[in-house]
Amino acid sequence: MDIAQCLATIDLLCTRDFPAVHRRTDLGTAGPGYHIAELATSGDFHEDDGTEREETEAQYESYRDGLAERLTERWGAAQEVSLYSVFERSTQGEELVEPWASLSAHVPDVHLWKCTDTGRWIALGVSQWDTELPFQLLAVITEIDPE
Repeated sequence: MDIAQCLATIDLLCTRDFPAVHRRTDLGTAGPGYHIAELATSGDFHEDDGTEREETEAQYESYRDGLAERLTERWGAAQEVSLYSVFERSTQGEELVEPWASLSAHVPDVHLWKCTDTGRWIALGVSQWDTELPFQLLAVITEIDPE
C-alpha cells in the first residue's frame, strides 16, 4: 500500500462532485452524497487454513491505522465509530441512508474525521464480506452525517 497515493485519492474525493445515482467509479463506488474508494484489496482465502487470513486482517488494520495517523495530523483525532448498531437497525427493516447502510454489512467500525474546509466526513475502515473473500481498505468521503 502506498500511503502517498492513498492520501492523494482521499484529497481528490474530498473535492470531486458526487454522482446523481449509485455507480461504479475508477476508484470504487459512489452515489448521491458519497464516494467509497477501494484503497487496497488482498487476495482471497479459499485455500487458507485460517493463518493467512489472520495475518492479512492484522496487516489491513495496520494499513488503516498508519493512514489514520496521517489524517489525524490534518484533521485532529479521529472518532472511532462502531457500525454495529447501524447494521442491526438495517436488519430490523429500518431504512437507512447510504453509504452507512451498506457499509455496516461488511465494515464493523470506522475511524472518522470531519474536514473543516469542505464539511465532508472522511472515514477509513477495513471491509470483509465473508471469511473466504478479500479484505479491503476503504476510504469513505461523504456529506451525509454518520448515523
